[in-house]
Amino acid sequence: MWGAAAARRFSHRRAFLVVLGLGWAGYGGLGIIGEPRYGTARGLADLTRHVPGGLDTLGWMWVACGAIAAAAGLLAGYPRAQAAGYVALAVPAGLWAGVFSAAAASTYPPSVGSACGWGAFTIGVVLVSGMDDPLPPRLRKGRG
Repeated sequence: MWGAAAARRFSHRRAFLVVLGLGWAGYGGLGIIGEPRYGTARGLADLTRHVPGGLDTLGWMWVACGAIAAAAGLLAGYPRAQAAGYVALAVPAGLWAGVFSAAAASTYPPSVGSACGWGAFTIGVVLVSGMDDPLPPRLRKGRG
């Protein structure tokens, strides 16, 4: 009985927030604060010179945004929290896309791949944020 109730409350959109939120937090904590790659540090050099604390501060931004997104995904029935979660996913990815694009066009051309990847991630988050969860099976039209 509990399984059926949980299945009715399952939301693909909220699951997306939880999964990507945890990924964002892990990327910030492990991939930026813990052990940033050379290409990441080099591609973000134009930004980090203006941010107190440099990559550590940006890494904590990813951790915080990821935690916000994951928490928003755990809240059923709060669409404004979900909206905040999608913003929390889009902001750091969009920032990375913009900074890597600028670096690719000027000081560090190899960052073009990161610019494309983070740009696609950002667009994907925006697209998913506007989607509805699928209807429950009982409300779907038959395929006959």
